[in-house]
Amino acid sequence: MDLETIYKDAGAYLEGHFLLSSGNHSQFYLQSAKVLEDPKLAEKLATALAEQIKEFKVEVDTVCAPALGGVLAGYELARALGVRSIFTERVDKKMTLRRGFEVQPNEKVLICEDIITTGGSALEAAKCIEANGGKVVAFAALANRGFCKRVGGNNEPSLTCKLPNNVPFFALGDFTFEIYNPKECPLCKDGSKAIKPGSRGN
Repeated sequence: MDLETIYKDAGAYLEGHFLLSSGNHSQFYLQSAKVLEDPKLAEKLATALAEQIKEFKVEVDTVCAPALGGVLAGYELARALGVRSIFTERVDKKMTLRRGFEVQPNEKVLICEDIITTGGSALEAAKCIEANGGKVVAFAALANRGFCKRVGGNNEPSLTCKLPNNVPFFALGDFTFEIYNPKECPLCKDGSKAIKPGSRGN
């Protein structure tokens, strides 16, 4: 599966000068919402991701996604796996289960995002699930930004990866972009101003 072409064809592979949630800058940005607005494409991607998970023989009872970015990907993955879908959301900056969602003791939960960069939001969701008695058996995303090592991937995890190394992480492909500290950003030095896209910006 040519994930880069899929993102470009959907207008989801953006080039410019972007301020990331981490505070760093990048010339490229992946806007997965543009991919997931096509239900047939979303189903195709989720089915391919589910096949990876089934091949690895991970038993999953529930898929949990951190809101907002992971909700559509998580729902489609849950549908492909034939399990239920729930999501966490931040309340006063803390990831929380709301809306009547419950997790049973030792329920096997997979945490799903649209994009995994360092895995910070996914890890917050995992801690929330575990605090409610569930067991996190895997992480998954449509795309891996290359900081964490996915099952079948060639890259080594960077020191910024927050996902635990004893839990499998599945994704359909890797995107590796240069990321700059704002003080060292060559785009800033050229006079460009970073914009903040995505669910926490626009």
